[in-house]
Amino acid sequence: MITKRHLSAAAVAAAAALLFTGCSGASEAATGTKSSELKGLTGDIGSKDFSEQYILAYLTTDLLNAHGANLHANTKLVGSANVRQALTNKQFVGYWEYTGTAWITYQGNTKPITDPQQQFDAVKAADAKKDIAWLDPAPLNNTYAFAIKSSAAKKLGVTSLSDVAKLQQNDQTFCIESEFSTRDDGWPGLKKAYGINVPDSNVKLLDTGLIYTATQKGQDCNFGEVFATDGRIQALDLTVMKDDQKFFPVYQGAFSMQAPILKKYPAIASIIAKLSPLLTTEQMQKLNAEVDVDGREPAKVAEDFLKSKGLI
Repeated sequence: MITKRHLSAAAVAAAAALLFTGCSGASEAATGTKSSELKGLTGDIGSKDFSEQYILAYLTTDLLNAHGANLHANTKLVGSANVRQALTNKQFVGYWEYTGTAWITYQGNTKPITDPQQQFDAVKAADAKKDIAWLDPAPLNNTYAFAIKSSAAKKLGVTSLSDVAKLQQNDQTFCIESEFSTRDDGWPGLKKAYGINVPDSNVKLLDTGLIYTATQKGQDCNFGEVFATDGRIQALDLTVMKDDQKFFPVYQGAFSMQAPILKKYPAIASIIAKLSPLLTTEQMQKLNAEVDVDGREPAKVAEDFLKSKGLI
């Protein structure tokens, strides 16, 4: 899945121009430290250019600063390529990446590994050769999914994509993105994996944002292509269909960082380990909704979450 969410065609050269002008300070919550084991750790925590990544950057910055670091969240770069380049150029201490993106986009593999742990282990081992360390991942999986209005899911009796494949053809209506419609890990592959055979008239091509509202209305389609951690899933009362054949790649989130810095400050791993297990797919949906639906600032969402969990 190489989309705007995980990859941009923006030139890597743009990174240098934005990197040092686009730093934003960590929220005030992290100015008072609980401990000092990370004293002397300075630099930027990066992010890609969408709400989930902004939240993750502020969560990490505030949490590490609460342990003595003096870090800033840089949320101004556009595209996965530029953010990854900033890490490999040692301009970022680290940032949150997705296993599927690293495995396919950066490490050049064409076939994803369906088991989440095996996928993570493979990504971690490959990047270790490049002096990039991956800390233990969060449970969240920001992968492709199909969702349906919850009331319609109950009416049709569907909970999985296998259930969808068994429906009458007039109920098998879909809203998808144009890119997804042609990708092997998108619509063509999905139809083959689940044995879905519908005419083109059952499939509407829409922009990403429109898919969510169209799915909620249920007029153009029953089933919409979504991203699993998007806050609009809960806000619009949509139900995600289980990918029971494990067709979609795993896009599990984890903090990736410069290995030499982790070696110098090994406490980073144990500190991030207090946060990562809390970041389930469902939890990220809620946090993303606070930004994308409620209009709150990512820095404030991150600060409030860390306080609510007693982490700062």
